[in-house]
Amino acid sequence: MKKFHSLLMLLSLFFSFTALAQVPPGTPVTPGGPKVKITGKLIEGDTKMPLEFGNVVIQTLDNVTINGGLTDAKGEFNLEVPAGTYNIKFDFISFTPITLTNKVISADTNLGVTALAPDAKILGEVQITAERSTVDIKLDKRVYTVGNDMIVKGGTISDVLDNVPSVSVDAEGNVALRGNQSVTILIDGRPSNLLGSNLADVLRLLPADSVDKVEVITNPSARYDAEGGGGIINIILKKGKAGGFNGSIVATTGHPDNHGITANLNFRGEKFNMFSNIGYNYRNNPGNSKTNTEYLNSDNTTRSFTNERRENDRLRKGFNASFGLEYFLSDNTTWVNSVNFRRNKGDNPTDTYFDNYDATGAYIDTRYRRNYQLSDDNNVNFSSSLTHKFNDKGHELKVDASTSYSRDEEGAAIDDINVGSAIANSNERTTNNQTENRSLLQADYVLPIGENSRFEAGYRGSFTEIKTDASAEILEDGTWVNNGDYTNLLQYKEKVNALYTQFGSKIGKFSYLAGLRWEDSNIDVNLLNLNEYNNKKYNNFFPSAFLTYTFDESTNISLSYSRRINRPRGRFLNPFSGLESNINIFRGNPDLNPSKTHAIDLGFLKKWNKVTLSTSAYFNITDNPFQFVRRPSGDYVVQVVDGEDIVDPVTGAVTPVGGTDSRTPVILTSPLNIGREYRFGFEFNVNYNPFRWWRISSNFNLYRNETTGDYSYTVNNNGTPETVVQDFARVGYSWTTRINNKITLPGKIDWQLNGNYEAPQNTGQGRRIGVASANTAFSKDFLKDKATISINVQDIFNSRKMKNETYIDGLSRSYSEMQWRTRQITLSFTYRFNMSKNDKQQKPKEQDGGGEEYMGG
Repeated sequence: MKKFHSLLMLLSLFFSFTALAQVPPGTPVTPGGPKVKITGKLIEGDTKMPLEFGNVVIQTLDNVTINGGLTDAKGEFNLEVPAGTYNIKFDFISFTPITLTNKVISADTNLGVTALAPDAKILGEVQITAERSTVDIKLDKRVYTVGNDMIVKGGTISDVLDNVPSVSVDAEGNVALRGNQSVTILIDGRPSNLLGSNLADVLRLLPADSVDKVEVITNPSARYDAEGGGGIINIILKKGKAGGFNGSIVATTGHPDNHGITANLNFRGEKFNMFSNIGYNYRNNPGNSKTNTEYLNSDNTTRSFTNERRENDRLRKGFNASFGLEYFLSDNTTWVNSVNFRRNKGDNPTDTYFDNYDATGAYIDTRYRRNYQLSDDNNVNFSSSLTHKFNDKGHELKVDASTSYSRDEEGAAIDDINVGSAIANSNERTTNNQTENRSLLQADYVLPIGENSRFEAGYRGSFTEIKTDASAEILEDGTWVNNGDYTNLLQYKEKVNALYTQFGSKIGKFSYLAGLRWEDSNIDVNLLNLNEYNNKKYNNFFPSAFLTYTFDESTNISLSYSRRINRPRGRFLNPFSGLESNINIFRGNPDLNPSKTHAIDLGFLKKWNKVTLSTSAYFNITDNPFQFVRRPSGDYVVQVVDGEDIVDPVTGAVTPVGGTDSRTPVILTSPLNIGREYRFGFEFNVNYNPFRWWRISSNFNLYRNETTGDYSYTVNNNGTPETVVQDFARVGYSWTTRINNKITLPGKIDWQLNGNYEAPQNTGQGRRIGVASANTAFSKDFLKDKATISINVQDIFNSRKMKNETYIDGLSRSYSEMQWRTRQITLSFTYRFNMSKNDKQQKPKEQDGGGEEYMGG
């Protein structure tokens, strides 16, 4: 408050005096003197990269501060002072400060570029090294720099996202932002599905070493695709920019098997820049799950018990390569072309045991199911981007085009046998082959108007065709017979054309951005084997508005609104996904409709010398959200010991013919559009540097989730149809927290430790149980910082499991756990040539998908 009063007093003095024309050298500062601008740029001395959030302080010769502020993302500053003679100080944490003394400022002055050198002083026994923050918090987004994160070395992009503030990845690979899985993933500003429709698999196949940084945008503007009610995550891949030939090589090994090598290579000439990322990996991701189910009669009394245990080894051999050429056609025009190849082959042997008990808990028998799955995934993607800058003030036109082709083939052989019985194996086999063709065309135009305003407009066309051929067969008397319940030929076609425009301006301390996006969607979901054709055609307007008030250079508050959409794709639509278990089956829903979200966000950002605080309150209303419903299928799995049952195909009634039998209902899990969802929460992000050798970043998210709506289905109760209504109305509170520490130990050893916790939450049919986990890593540089060796441990306590309790009235009560990957230890070696440790291998600005830089000046 005292600083605020001082600022008001200074402003009053500035505006109360008449401007003077010229100040001779050595003249002291006159409070009423003419106002002049001091501009310039702050960079790192070694890497020549701009220093964002650098401190610039302007003082009189007797050390009275007149003005000061922080540099922007380009490292630039712009300050106003009365004409006079000053000492100008430049400072940034872990860098040696610089002071310009007795600097005469008599007119608008550009100080040019000031380079700060790393401060390598030793505090006690701790060696200080210069390194940019892992997480940069900005008002509109958070930028996570992967190169400084040792924990993800040797991992995948899925591991990278799981370490980003506000982002979580569950055991099945689903990505959530602030606890909301309705999120859009971009790679280099383009849809990630250009690399394959199974997003979870794509993120788990691409190496973490190919990623430069990740941008998290919680409430995007109209310039972005409207897809993703929870926000947008933009993954930016590495791309060299230093002159000459340079790059890095990363080799990894680990337990369970995690072996690979990745090379990032770059050659930059006067007129071009060539870049590539090539990698091979061999990984084993052993996982496990269990589901303990109590089956109920219609009056909720116990009928029987089945405990399902599953263990699997996901073996993957993957090759990934990208090559690109950035060609500088002129000083103002750049053309970038790149091609990406991805091939992954793997097998996934899965052993499942079903222990069956009667109503009293007495053991009946054990059934063993062996599912041996093979896969072969291939993808090729080509993209081209042309950017023309009409001037150096932001007037530009950018045109993007991408096309991709994917072919994914999966097959499984299944044996099912009663342990200890004389019954022959029940042999089954499944196939799931999918081809995809995707193309994207996008144009974005930016026109600055004056110094503080900006107009934008653009077009985006996205065109997709996916064909999935899934089948299941069973061996009967030596002949393979098709199982029609799990066989389908699905064709998905999507055409989305969009236009957008937005205008932003800065008036004093206020900045605003208003935009409108229009999208026309034409979607076909066809079951060709059943001659069922389903067309969904609709168009929608998606407005957005942002308002920002800047108290000073380090304090901002913002209010934003946007409307978003979430279209169902992939596994959500496919009626058949697999038969690892034949009593708990996931089935997609081809008739799913998109959900639409209204998103409101109130944000506050404050930066101190050692602390950056970003907080926000958010409120989302979603119509027709996707709810996962568990319900009986009407089918049963009947097991017989030394006998054979007769099963009525209509009622499911069983007539035993000798021996002992057990009858287990098959339960389906499917996504459905149900009701409305209200999500309200608070989020806090803090970066704190208590010492030069210790960095802390933390995230806390508390939210309330309310769902309305119900779902009804019909069951056969002893030959009589009965309607069951499930009420999905619920109110659930939950929270997540994450803290990351990075400490420089004696001997120049870096240590990183992070912890995560996801609190319990009520669901539509039960409860999700809280989960805690932790990761750690150590790293050491040598060979004059050209090489780095690091070791990391993912999931130290082997506790990362998805746990759920589910209750279905009159059917079942169950508890389940699922661990996608057990604890993993990875050792990695990195060697850099013709580049320093802090050199940035990143894509040029025009490739990063843009930002919310709508404030002028």
